[in-house]
Amino acid sequence: MPDPKRDAIELLEELRDLTILDEGDPQAFRVRAYESAKHAVEGFAGDISKLSAAELQKIDGIGKSTAGKLRELFDGGRVQKLEDLRAKHPQGIVDLMRIPGLGPKAIRRLRTELGVQSIDDLRRVIAEHRIRELKGFGKTSEEKLEKSLERMAAAGGEKRTPIAVALPLAERLVAELAAVKGVHVAAYCGSLRRFSETVGDLDIVAAADEGAPVMETVLALPVVDRILAQGAGKSSFVTRRGLQVDVRVVAPHQIGAALMYFTGSKGHNIKMRQRALERKLTLNEYALSEIDGGKVVASETEEEIYAALGLPFIHPVLREDMGEIDLAERGELPRVIDGAALRGDFHVHTSVSGDGRSDLEEVVAAAKERGYAAVAITEHAEKLSMNGVSRDALLEQRAQIAALQESIGPSMKILHGIELNIGAEGELDYDDAFRRELDFCLASIHDHFDLDRAAQTRRVIRAMEDPCVRMIGHLSARMLGGRPGVDLDIGAILDAAERTDTALEVNGGLPRLDVSLDVMRAARGRKVNFVLTSDAHHSRELRRVEFAALHASKAWLPEARVVNAWPREQMLAWAAARG
Repeated sequence: MPDPKRDAIELLEELRDLTILDEGDPQAFRVRAYESAKHAVEGFAGDISKLSAAELQKIDGIGKSTAGKLRELFDGGRVQKLEDLRAKHPQGIVDLMRIPGLGPKAIRRLRTELGVQSIDDLRRVIAEHRIRELKGFGKTSEEKLEKSLERMAAAGGEKRTPIAVALPLAERLVAELAAVKGVHVAAYCGSLRRFSETVGDLDIVAAADEGAPVMETVLALPVVDRILAQGAGKSSFVTRRGLQVDVRVVAPHQIGAALMYFTGSKGHNIKMRQRALERKLTLNEYALSEIDGGKVVASETEEEIYAALGLPFIHPVLREDMGEIDLAERGELPRVIDGAALRGDFHVHTSVSGDGRSDLEEVVAAAKERGYAAVAITEHAEKLSMNGVSRDALLEQRAQIAALQESIGPSMKILHGIELNIGAEGELDYDDAFRRELDFCLASIHDHFDLDRAAQTRRVIRAMEDPCVRMIGHLSARMLGGRPGVDLDIGAILDAAERTDTALEVNGGLPRLDVSLDVMRAARGRKVNFVLTSDAHHSRELRRVEFAALHASKAWLPEARVVNAWPREQMLAWAAARG
């Protein structure tokens, strides 16, 4: 079904990004106007497409010009300003914005003075040492850009799409197809269903009575930029962001086999087919069948297929050919953490932080609705530019929290916390006495990303050694598909986490998903605790702990090491403990 709210949000996001390029300033008036309008649309509860331009302007955050563009979108399906910006700044230029250390002003100069139109062009002019010749750049800037490109390439950031981009698109496509008459099931598969950090493409599978209506619907969506193939059983297209989407239609009784086949991973599927052959069966995207005679043994659900092959259901996040089939056969399959059943969240922002968008009462109500025993309100500390919170503002918030706590009673503990900034030498915000007055402190890296491994490791460990710090937030400070994580000695970090009893955050924000899978896997067998958090900046984002749970489960992180999966009293005692 049409989703005008999602259309509006995507329009405003693209206008914002292209305007940053066009004006060369992330803080330009129009950029901030589009960002404010996006938040306004996100918070609107009704059908925004039914509002007139005058009514749209009455929504706080939407101005006259933006209201006109929204009506242009709803009335005609396209916006001329966006079309003009796309023509002026093609996708190759937009991709340059993902490179750490390369801002819009620099991109403008590289385009006009060196003819750089893509990442490949940038790599070429670096190899030719032409950037160092530009005034204001120099050899050091050139070398930093080269290093950023190397790290992006190593992480697959150039060719793959971050989950933060892929998942909302996939959810929308699935919702559109599920609403088509005759569709019984629609689902995304592939690496996205396995909750990989980045994806190469999107695989969408629908179980339907007929394929033609499905394909007609999906190929008519505004997200489609270029159609690669079209048929009743399979169609492929490329989105405006360059992501390829493959859509397949199967009969309703084949959906289980199709989900398994197109979810993968390749190695997992190979082992499952081998297992089938050992039992004189064949497994493909349509069914698990007998080799002799072709009788279908199972096809309608994945559970039936696994059972027919002597295995319990293996959750998609575990299907990476890392021994999960052998563990399943022995009854030792890692447990997938239920993010909806966690008992608290220890990294939540409100509108007191400059980038927070929900007030304290809204956030607490949302936490209470999730059944939490505790929620930690952790605004950005004072040294964070733009969004840091002063002591006076924190003292005022402390009084508000006390009053709110009294009104809601003892069922949920509201912790007055803070997200401290880890300085270049490991120093923290405020003084020791003031930090001790807070209920909960986490500490995170927000700057100095280019320090060497020894310096980065030293600053994090010093923060861990502060008796007020109970948790390190988003350890590597990475942004998937954009900023690589800082270089850390993970062994030394884990040693310090054990020694100081400092937990590591598993941040459920899709742009981060930090700590990485490698860190959680390296912690196996160690007495290192983890906390799954939302890092919410809006009350709706509390659900991001469920993303953290999937990410942690993919690393086989045991619940015994997840603080907010512990019983209430044990969890609260941990939060209150000081070194």
